[in-house]
Amino acid sequence: MDVVALLGIGLLTGVTTVLFGFGGGFVAVPVVVWTDSALGADAIRVATATSALVMVVNAGFATAVTPRRVLAALRGGGPLLVLLGVGAAAGALAARHAPAGLIRWAFVAYVALTVVDLLLRPGFLRPRAPTEAAPGTPRPLPAAVGAPVGAVAAFLGVGGSVMTVPAMRRAGHTMHVATALANPLTLAIALPAAAVFLGGSGDPAGAHPHLALVGLVDLRAAGALLLGALPVIAVLRRRPPHIPDRLYAWTYVALLAAVVVAMVL
Repeated sequence: MDVVALLGIGLLTGVTTVLFGFGGGFVAVPVVVWTDSALGADAIRVATATSALVMVVNAGFATAVTPRRVLAALRGGGPLLVLLGVGAAAGALAARHAPAGLIRWAFVAYVALTVVDLLLRPGFLRPRAPTEAAPGTPRPLPAAVGAPVGAVAAFLGVGGSVMTVPAMRRAGHTMHVATALANPLTLAIALPAAAVFLGGSGDPAGAHPHLALVGLVDLRAAGALLLGALPVIAVLRRRPPHIPDRLYAWTYVALLAAVVVAMVL
């Protein structure tokens, strides 16, 4: 039943990768925590690591099939991508050694605060006041945000999109473009994070040899999630649904809120 549930969640991660740029990160964490509950407190560490590997594949595939004209918005963003990767490596190293309870509740707190911020602060769900209006041409994300965004995203396993989509939305991008650009940014974070999590020996492996752990990554869970996700990504990238921008933004917030509830319960 665990594998069937993971395949089903994989389908969902495929949808959220294409429509919201999540790459499977914050969707995968709660379900892997549930699947690997035998690990006790260590389940959150394994979930964070497994989500990084899932994000590498999902975000990489989604980026590869994104139209070049959309990706052109990241032209000149090399320094941002490099700093995202540096921050992600540091965040993943910290997650390997941090108390499991800290990671779990920091995940919940960060996503919950993000939901509150999106609801209350203008620029995401509703336009800014006229005096705060953004220029007609969307602004690029400053490279300086790369290291902290990468570190927090890798430490919590949320993926870059939970941070970058709101930032790009407030910089003047539509939800369609912001979520599409989140995939290459997530890939820059997930690659070094996954390398750190796969390296070395995973502490929980000895106590639970029935789990297919490499480092801290549960390969069985990752494989099932990807098996469900990749066909969905391929189909939706070819035939993306047309969603009104405002409804798109509200759905993004609702998904974040649902994940907070899932992690608390």
